[in-house]
Amino acid sequence: MQVNNRLFEIIYILIQKKKMTAKELAEKFEVSTRTIYRDIETLSSANIPIYASKGKEGGIGILDEYILNKTILSEEEQNQILFALQGMKKVRGQDEKDILEKLSTLFNKKVNDWIKIDFSYWGKDNEQEEQFDTIKSAILNKQVIQFIYYNTKGEESKRMVEPLQIWFKDKAWYLISYCRNKQDYRIFKMARVKECKTLKEHFERELPKEESEDKCPLKMIELELEISKNMAYRVYDEFESNQITKKEDGNFRVKVECPENEWVYGYVLSFGEYAKVLNPSYARNIIKDKLQKTLKNYL
Repeated sequence: MQVNNRLFEIIYILIQKKKMTAKELAEKFEVSTRTIYRDIETLSSANIPIYASKGKEGGIGILDEYILNKTILSEEEQNQILFALQGMKKVRGQDEKDILEKLSTLFNKKVNDWIKIDFSYWGKDNEQEEQFDTIKSAILNKQVIQFIYYNTKGEESKRMVEPLQIWFKDKAWYLISYCRNKQDYRIFKMARVKECKTLKEHFERELPKEESEDKCPLKMIELELEISKNMAYRVYDEFESNQITKKEDGNFRVKVECPENEWVYGYVLSFGEYAKVLNPSYARNIIKDKLQKTLKNYL
């Protein structure tokens, strides 16, 4: 069950205050009035008796006899709502915490603190978490951001983008955005985003209806590796069980699909003498070429 926390909050506010203007709701949630009216349409289509009236005493309200009835939700659905909000609280902050507390009271449930998300590396400060908050706020407020970005070759570029979505995939965070430099949608790995700052300029662009992966395609490669049994700890840490086949001699054969870039070749080389590429053949040749160039550094 997908939960839109802002819709729950709107219902809760209107039950308490009876009526508010679209401008007041927009200011509270830091969105446009257009977004609020879309929310009202969504709630209305879900058979919530919500209305908007014009005039001096007008505003958005909910019929007096409406009660948020927790009995329409099963025990499992109530738990899923609370679990979802708790996960969102970890990446979005105080708003989700407030809603979580209200719904916990409504459902008469105690929520266990079951998840912790830390955006920093081991031994690092909270710089990355602050950057995450900056980008999150820019997405919610539809503000343009500017940052320095390092691509897979280590090349530096200054980007001005319209941030649209934060995306977690394959153990890493990515930013889906419209890059004004390239005049197209781009995926940025957030670990390579530096000196991020919010600009005063706003934008109206929405995330494309197509899946972001389709809109911002990545060149993929299917690698087949043989990895020594001496690297068993890395094999089990870094690959899924269905990607691993254990051979009779104790070594591992691993098949994995991943984006093809400098990072993936550097990753294979990080195994040193304990791994070799079986397929595709052109990837083997790339690795051999890199090893030969590395060896020249020591001649």
